[in-house]
Amino acid sequence: MYKYTNAEKQGILKVTINVKDWESAIEQAYEKNKGKYKVQGFRQGKVPRKVIEQNYGDTVFFDDAFNDVISKEFSKFLAENKDVRPASMPEVNMDSFTADKGVEATLTFDLMPEVTLGSLSTLKAKKAKVTVTEKDIEAEIEKMRNAHARFVEVETKAENGDIATIDFSGSVNGKKFDGGTSENYRLELGSHTFIEGFEDQVIGMKKGESKDVKVTFPEVYQEKSLQGKPAVFAVTVKKVERKELPEINDKFISNATEFETLDEYKKSLKEKLSLDADRKANFDYENSLIEEVVNGSKVDIPHSMIHDEAHYMIHNFEHRLEHQNMKLEDYLAYTGSNMDAFHDKMMVDAEKTVKTRLVLQKLVAENKIEVAEADLDGKLADYAAQYGMEVSEFKKNVSKDDMAYFENEILMDKIIGFLKSQNK
Repeated sequence: MYKYTNAEKQGILKVTINVKDWESAIEQAYEKNKGKYKVQGFRQGKVPRKVIEQNYGDTVFFDDAFNDVISKEFSKFLAENKDVRPASMPEVNMDSFTADKGVEATLTFDLMPEVTLGSLSTLKAKKAKVTVTEKDIEAEIEKMRNAHARFVEVETKAENGDIATIDFSGSVNGKKFDGGTSENYRLELGSHTFIEGFEDQVIGMKKGESKDVKVTFPEVYQEKSLQGKPAVFAVTVKKVERKELPEINDKFISNATEFETLDEYKKSLKEKLSLDADRKANFDYENSLIEEVVNGSKVDIPHSMIHDEAHYMIHNFEHRLEHQNMKLEDYLAYTGSNMDAFHDKMMVDAEKTVKTRLVLQKLVAENKIEVAEADLDGKLADYAAQYGMEVSEFKKNVSKDDMAYFENEILMDKIIGFLKSQNK
């Protein structure tokens, strides 16, 4: 049994669980968890409930039963009151528990906020004009030229841009530290791969030359024990290699690309760069349209929504760092930040994300923007064609998450199309 009160921006749900339903919840909690308890003289999983309660306390199944029964009551309430839209998980407080009345609890939760859309008649986003210059083309050719460079050993002093193969051994206060020693390390001078000042001191050294390179570790450094410490690296240059760039002509182009002449390659580059620039300009234009709508709209977002979104974003960020074998605390130390500052930044980003989502949902509802079955069939046909599959075969490999992704992709395309039609 429940009683609901709408207190402006919050919902308050009073829940009463009678004695019979409470006993049923306790029994279900026992059946679910009895395999976890050991009592001498009984096989694990076969211990009677009363025996477990005698050994582990009368309330041993209380928390599980309470959480389960409250969850079911909340779900039942939402199913019967579809106009109530929670913005957060409820905060649950047990009000009373008596043997003759059962359990009484209060669930308090934030409600989804009202969104007031800004006027679409004031949209004024512009798509940037795309211009590809000769300088842009030359820059791309120079990248390819550097990618095909070869390094030739020289006997002269190392210069900026050279590759120096070195042995080095670092120490702080005369003691070597982990990770401070290496042999035959190929270091590109001027790449700023090493501590500031290290590469500058290697410049001017020749093959076979040795010297002490003195540097100071940054105040913000991933290894805390080295932060701000002066260090000495004994460095020996084993080899110096200098970059030799190929001459850009028809012969080089025919060897390095599918084109026969430099002019053909330049023409192709211009087309590619123009296409890439147009895609970026269109992406920026579409984002500007969404930003205008979001910035012009009003919504009082509950703190709980922002908080939940921020923690979701932090969890995802930590997960991505794990794939790079890095922990969040190491990343924060490396970037000179801390958890408080990082959390504050995520809260700001989360507020923007939540507001954008709420505004777009309101925009979709007010303007009846929908994904039709024909739209989805077309999207699936496009993806099937990309993989060289029949649509029927492709559908067999599409999960519910995939389908939700496709639907969202179509919906976003329709939202963008609608905003473009409104843009003056």
